[in-house]
Parts: sequence; C-alpha cells; structure tokens
Amino acid sequence: MTHIPSKQTPKEYALNPNPQRIVDDLLPHRVPAHESASAFAPANIALCKYWGKRNEPLKLPLTGSLSVSLGDLGTRMTLRVSDQDRLHINQIEQPPESKAFSRLFSFIDLFRKPGTCLAIESINTIPMSAGLASSASAFAATVHTLNALYDWKLNDSQRSILSRIGSGSASRSVYHGFVEWFPGEQDNGMDSYAESLNVRWPEIRVGILTLSNAEKPIGSSEGMKRTLETSVLYRSWPDQVKQDLPVIREAIYQKDFPLLGKTAEQNAMSMHATMIAAWPPILYWRPESLETLHKVHRLREKGVDVFATMDAGPNVKILFTEESTAVVKEAFPDVRIVAPFSDSESYCNRSGIPF
Repeated sequence: MTHIPSKQTPKEYALNPNPQRIVDDLLPHRVPAHESASAFAPANIALCKYWGKRNEPLKLPLTGSLSVSLGDLGTRMTLRVSDQDRLHINQIEQPPESKAFSRLFSFIDLFRKPGTCLAIESINTIPMSAGLASSASAFAATVHTLNALYDWKLNDSQRSILSRIGSGSASRSVYHGFVEWFPGEQDNGMDSYAESLNVRWPEIRVGILTLSNAEKPIGSSEGMKRTLETSVLYRSWPDQVKQDLPVIREAIYQKDFPLLGKTAEQNAMSMHATMIAAWPPILYWRPESLETLHKVHRLREKGVDVFATMDAGPNVKILFTEESTAVVKEAFPDVRIVAPFSDSESYCNRSGIPF
C-alpha cells in the first residue's frame, strides 16, 4: 500500500473533514474533455465485512475488509453533457425529488463546475437497496465514467478513494476479483483505499438468492451508526476482523476453499450478531433467510462444501466451487450463479477495470 500525497495536512482534515477537500486534492481540472463517456463497475460481496465508520463524512472504516466481485452483475453508466441534469435508472426517469437523484447528483456536484449539467443513464443488473451492494457498483461506475469524461487519468487508488466518498463499499468495486480495502490511519483518508489481490480463482462460484427486492427498512449507514453506539457486542467486532481478515486473505492465496468459506460465514454471522444486540435491534433476516441458512448447514452435514454470507439485507449469498454446482442448483432452484472470474473477463477488457 502506498501513500497518496495531499495538499492538506492530516491535522487540517481532522478539523474540517470535508469530502470536497479530498476531491479538490485529486482532480487536475473540472472541464469535460468529451461529450459523453461510459464505464462499468461490478457489485461486490464482502467475505470479511465492513461494518462501522471512524469518520462519517469521509466514509473511513474502523476496520479493513475483503470482497469478491460479482462478475457482470453491477452498474453500467453513461454520462453526457446536457442542458439540464437528468437521471434514468434501468430506462426509468427519476424525478429530481427522488432519493436516487438527490444522492447521485450530490456526489457528482463534488466533481463538476457549477453550471455543468449531465444526463445519466444507469443500467443496474442487481436489485437496489436489498443488501446486494448496488450503491457500491453505482458510485464506482460514476467515478470510472467521470474519469473518462473529464480525462483525468486518475490511478486505481485515487479512483478508489473518490468512490469511497459516495459509498464505502464502492472503494472495492473499482476492481474485479478479490479486493482488500485498507482502513488507513490518517485523518485525511488518503491511506484508505482498496487494492486487488491479483489472485484468479476460476473455480469459485457465488450463488445469489434474492429473497426480497424490497428496499431495506434500515439503511446501512443508519444501521452501522446504531450498532456502533448501542451494541455491546460491537466492542469485539474489530478483534473479529483482525482475526478473520488475514485468514481469508491467506485462504485465497492458498486456494483453501473450506477455510475461506468457514471464515467468511462466521464473519458474516458475527456482524449480524452485533446488529441484533443493538437497540432497537436490527434484524434484516426474514423467515426465508433463516430457512436458507439451515439448508446450507444441512448440505454441509452431507459433505458438500457450501457456505453462506449475508450483507445488510435479507438476501443470502452462497459460496461454493464449480464441482458443487449441480448440488447447489438442485437445493436452490432459483439461485443465480456467478463465476466472478470468467464472468468478469469481457467487462474487464472492455472497461479497463483491473483485477
């Protein structure tokens, strides 16, 4: 991990943790170089979870995290210079008063000169606000596309920092494959960004079980804040990550799938335990979520190496390898199976997004 220089001192950022200061540090100019640009960013699933911030405005995490991308599931975004701001998501126009419009253009305002209007076409191939990290791919795709539209030539770490300002998990969606996000120590956040592990594991599979497309009753930011402030179990969460993250990283390097799956599942269950112990309790699970977890456990009892993970939402993701595909399909007929590496190749080549 390298340090990215800043024009402002860490002390200055500590006194005024304004995301605009980071953007101003990193952008060479604010004049569009093209009329339009497009880019793709994948969604990602954390194997070692991100839950809790040490700095809310700058989206600086309390701990590190590690994820795997979801291949061609994510966000493809097109930006065009326009006479007024417009946003279409999956070909549906979003009104200016909508949450999606407000959040995305508030983010874009950090990057553009006043008076520059943009028309946005966003195609999401995953459900929004249902615990499948659609915001991560959306903000990473926004930064990729802005980088191309303005011809900033930002490097991967800089794009990760800027994506993080929109959504913490977006720092990892800058890449395909296995990605680690460093928490950093500096107040200005210039040492908190993600890097690719540069490990390809073609046999890995992620099964997505969309049990609900409904918007989450409690957003991730609110959930993190409540957990941090009220859950006595959260005191042990940094130690849990400190224990799990190096194990998961080494399991990936050694391609030890049982160790990877076991540690990822335990990490996810530990995160949800901290939420349940918050007050009021945060319980994203539905009856279908619990039954799915039990079914995964029953498969393991039969000798099938399959493991579960869950982010902040009711949907369950299943981790397994190619050889277990038939068994998983039989047990979960509605599963959507992603091969993170083979499914990513065309998008990686087309969009220039590194593994």
